[in-house]
Amino acid sequence: MIHIDDKLISDDIFAESFVCNLTKCKGACCVDGDTGAPLEKEELAILDDIFPKVKPYLRPEGVKAIEEQGTWVIDDYDGGYVTTLVNGSECAYVIFDEKGTTKCGIEKAYEDGAVDWKKPISCHLYPIRVNEYKTFTALNYHEWNICKDACTLGSELQVRIYQFLKEPLIRKYGPEFYQTLTEAAQEWEREFNS
Repeated sequence: MIHIDDKLISDDIFAESFVCNLTKCKGACCVDGDTGAPLEKEELAILDDIFPKVKPYLRPEGVKAIEEQGTWVIDDYDGGYVTTLVNGSECAYVIFDEKGTTKCGIEKAYEDGAVDWKKPISCHLYPIRVNEYKTFTALNYHEWNICKDACTLGSELQVRIYQFLKEPLIRKYGPEFYQTLTEAAQEWEREFNS
């Protein structure tokens, strides 16, 4: 683990390679699993606020799920906040392109300028999962079999997780944190290879 400020960062974030390969997985992380994407408390009001602007981008079944359950729900497993699911399966905010690849309806609305919020930070940071504790924050690599093609592509392109996630890491923690993280990664690499 690497310690930066009040954050403990798993070595895997420096060691493992990763670049999403949507041509292979079709965005399975948005449709597989037994719970929605984790949400921060501050994001709940954002989802409530932007729903009318995002609604035209969503599939009818996604709109129905949100109108019946809400723009977010409480996770039955740990009591945290998560995105709403359609039939206990895919995220209600998921849309599909002509090739059957998932896209985020919120992100599409953002790209079109309809909203000024890209998507939940947990989605943007994936495969990093953030866990908040009383005295520190843990950033861990969430290894999932459906992402093995992303690991293969990351290895081919020689892109580590922290490099692939530069934009969301800066979005969440700022450019100074990312610069420190990059320096720590370079030092880790030197020590690991020596």
